[in-house]
Amino acid sequence: MCLAVPGRVESIRDENGVRVGRVNFGGVVKDVCLAYLPDVAVGDYTIVHVGFALSRIDESSARETLRTFTELGLLAEELAELRATESVTEAEPQ
Repeated sequence: MCLAVPGRVESIRDENGVRVGRVNFGGVVKDVCLAYLPDVAVGDYTIVHVGFALSRIDESSARETLRTFTELGLLAEELAELRATESVTEAEPQ
């Protein structure tokens, strides 16, 4: 499936002129492009789809979305896909 999943921005850095954040999705932390959200800050929640942060949302909405995804069985599937790409990314030579 490929949902837009809410996550919490843990850190932000510049990578070759592009804002990139480390975003936590229920324990899975991924690099995400923040170019579309120049005002997003550490601690903010954002909706992420295919590696791009698309919008900022409040914590309550993020938690409600995650709860709904969990109830529908969708969050486990999405997190499994994130974990799979994480292990592939980590295995790639630097």
